[in-house]
Amino acid sequence: MTFDLKAKDTQSNARAGVITTDHGVIETPIFMPVGTAGTVKGVHQRELKDDINPDIILGNTYHLYLKPQIDVLEKAGGLHKFMNWDRNILTDSGGYQVYSLSGNNKIKEEGVKFKSHIDGSYHTFTPENVMEIQRSIGADIIMAFDECTPYPCEYNYARRSMHMTHRWLERCLTHLDKTPFKYDYSQSFFPIVQGSTYKDLRKQSAEYIAGVGAEGNAIGGLSVGEPAEEMYAMTEVVTDILPWDKPRYLMGVGTPINILENIALGVDMFDCVMPTRNARNGMLFTAYGSINIKNLKWRDDFSPIDEMGITYVDTEYSKAYLRHLFNTNELLGKQIATIHNLGFYLWLTREARKHILAGDFRAWKDKMVKQMNNRL
Repeated sequence: MTFDLKAKDTQSNARAGVITTDHGVIETPIFMPVGTAGTVKGVHQRELKDDINPDIILGNTYHLYLKPQIDVLEKAGGLHKFMNWDRNILTDSGGYQVYSLSGNNKIKEEGVKFKSHIDGSYHTFTPENVMEIQRSIGADIIMAFDECTPYPCEYNYARRSMHMTHRWLERCLTHLDKTPFKYDYSQSFFPIVQGSTYKDLRKQSAEYIAGVGAEGNAIGGLSVGEPAEEMYAMTEVVTDILPWDKPRYLMGVGTPINILENIALGVDMFDCVMPTRNARNGMLFTAYGSINIKNLKWRDDFSPIDEMGITYVDTEYSKAYLRHLFNTNELLGKQIATIHNLGFYLWLTREARKHILAGDFRAWKDKMVKQMNNRL
């Protein structure tokens, strides 16, 4: 994997870059649609490629390990072939899922024993077997196994957890060296900065992670319930330390406004379930604010879903029709809303890139944040 920095904004720390892997080019900043179990929910791969058009999507180690299971993915030739996707894939390591199932897991130095949310069976993730699982899934970018701390988190717990994440990272690196690539392309490895919302811990973790010299770096443990101001403060501490010549991935973030503010702090890569999950609940994101399409005010509004026409659904269907689909619980409504939201998120990060390259990102970002903070 290579990363070329093309431009840096003079009024902020925003950057425009190009990541190149064996599956092609990723122009940054980038939003990665979440394809948890080998599918971006409700979207055909053809629509994903032709209409939403991301350079990279995300898969999830925990979910893919449980279903369809790793032997199936190996027989298929990896996740790319299994789901018929010829562009980039990133897999997270399952650390966040294990955290979110905290009532069903036991965390020890060796690893995490957890109970499947599907059938209640017990499994163990260790730094070593998570590296092997990600080799088998075959993503282009794979993540270190870490512990994602909750919010709020007591200082001593956050410190102990951070040090364990660092020890786990060393085990990941040692095991990766012994575990060859499974398929005919290479994989890049990103370690993860932790430290909850404590500035000294974030600084310590960022320095440790920077010292590893990986091909890219991730920031984890944010967007878990902390106020946005704390997220931005922690991101700023970390991006000031992580190497400028490697991509930076802020995991699980966030709203369109969160994304623009974190781009301004020097983040290159994002993923979040928000555009797809909110779409299934009838919330649409636009450049002028958010829309709850279930509201009565859209009942006889026959204007296009979004005049900007970023994806084909925006001008092909009206707000009134989309509201009708939600009110009658038709699956098509969720599909339309999902395509719209993902298209908007990709447009937003690509527009940010254009303004970084043009040199006017800060003014554009401030205007967009104000606009998008409306409820329509």
